[in-house]
Order: sequence, then structure tokens, then C-alpha cells
Amino acid sequence: MSTVTLVTPEELLSMPDGKSFELVRGELLEREMSFLTSYIGAEMLGRLREFVRERELGWVLGADCGFRCFPHDPTQVRKPDVSFVGRDKLSADEIDFGWCPVVPDLVVEVISPNDRAGELEIKLGDYREAGVPVVWLLYPESVSAHVQRADGRNDHLTGDVELVGEGPLDGFRCKFADLLPPTK
Repeated sequence: MSTVTLVTPEELLSMPDGKSFELVRGELLEREMSFLTSYIGAEMLGRLREFVRERELGWVLGADCGFRCFPHDPTQVRKPDVSFVGRDKLSADEIDFGWCPVVPDLVVEVISPNDRAGELEIKLGDYREAGVPVVWLLYPESVSAHVQRADGRNDHLTGDVELVGEGPLDGFRCKFADLLPPTK
């Protein structure tokens, strides 16, 4: 019988390879991103960052930023592929070297073939429980997206998918196809 070693958020933060893991119910969960999912995440980050900077709306963060904002499990650390936190939730003088303590306004997860459906459902449940207003799930294989909102409204987008910002990101628009690598 194997014994699972539980890890604290502070231990994860000090681990040399900690950026490769999330902390779920005290256990390390390795995050694996393919070239394609990482590329799409980086493209989304760049487009969101440009939109947010021009309007001084807040902070756009990449896959290595961990959030510790889960009331049902205060030791949990989740790392979305891309996230946005509005300036009204976190001021520049509140930023430190620890995990982000506030609920992001937007979470983007780029789904790869090796993502396990059960783990994804648990992660989405954690985001709902924390009160994340909007989650974008991007499916590169089918060039489709699923938009989940804290109020229970969900949209499944196929075809010529356009991601549209809500709340503090009102006015942001991005075609999913523009996030994909060039074909030439």
C-alpha cells in the first residue's frame, strides 16, 4: 500500500519544479501542456494583455500563476492556462511573491487530448465553487469553445468561434482561429 505525501501551498511555492504542478486536496497534480496548447495559451495571453493594458483594467497572467482562492479548500492551488484579475480586486501594492489570493474574473483553459475528463470536471467545479465569473474552455482539435458562467449560463461555440469579453473585459473580441499556428 502506497502512502501519499501531502504538500502545503508554501512547500509547492518553494519547490524548484513547482511551476509544473497544481495542488489539489494536498496532492501534487502535474500540469502537462503540449506545444499546441501552450502556443494557443500564449496567443490568448498576448491578445488579452494588449486589451487590458490599453484600458488599465488589471492583470493578465500565464500558466505559471497559481491561485489560492478556494473557500472549500484554502490549501488548494490552481493554475489556469491564462487568467485575468481586475484592478478592482487586486491593486499593484498588494502583489507579492506568493499565490494570488483573489478569484480571477476570467479563466482560460486550453484542452489537450491528454487532459482527463474527470480531472477537468473537478477543476471546473473548483472554479464554480470559488465564484469565477467566466471560464473559457478552448478545444483546439475541434476549434470549438465552451463558455461557463458563474450564474449557470453556458454556451458551446462551434464553427467560426469568436470569444467575447464580459464584465470588465467588455469589448474584447478574438476569433479562435486567430489563436492557432499559421498553416504556412
